[in-house]
Amino acid sequence: MSTRTDTTMEKETPSQRHAQAFVEYIVRKCEADTGTRAALRRADNPATEYQSWDVLAGFHIDLESEGERLSHALVAADIARTNTSKNGSVKIAQGIARSYQDGHSDDQAKAKLRRLLACDSTSEVVRILRPLLRLFESRGVGTLDYVSLLNDLRWFNFDESRERAKIRWAQDFYGRHGKEEENEP
Repeated sequence: MSTRTDTTMEKETPSQRHAQAFVEYIVRKCEADTGTRAALRRADNPATEYQSWDVLAGFHIDLESEGERLSHALVAADIARTNTSKNGSVKIAQGIARSYQDGHSDDQAKAKLRRLLACDSTSEVVRILRPLLRLFESRGVGTLDYVSLLNDLRWFNFDESRERAKIRWAQDFYGRHGKEEENEP
């Protein structure tokens, strides 16, 4: 029997289970029907997001709750666009760093992180993430950790949760640099 770590415990929260189940649900929907995949690709576009509402409602997403609807739509759209078959491990801030040759030292990467950290609502962070996710896809940063992203977005409208998410994003962005330096002789 293995010993539980904080990471394992975190993945066992109801919120993490919800996010994991949603990611798996969207992957299944995309694999089963190309029409559904096409509709979900447009789920993060305000003009066409309504085309995904049947899929979101099928997972009991409260469509009247803007934060819940937008966060789930963003994740669903990216899964559909990238043809993802399972949850990945790349955190959102790591994706920013991986998008640039100089990583977390790049001025553009730092500016994108700062803009993300300046967000104060779910609708704002979703609006900022939309082009970032397309950048990640074009730069081939790897498969995102959609479970972690969705969990952060679902609670982003709450001050304490928003602050925790921002701290995690900053640590994910800058954290690799500290670990790399520690491993150098």
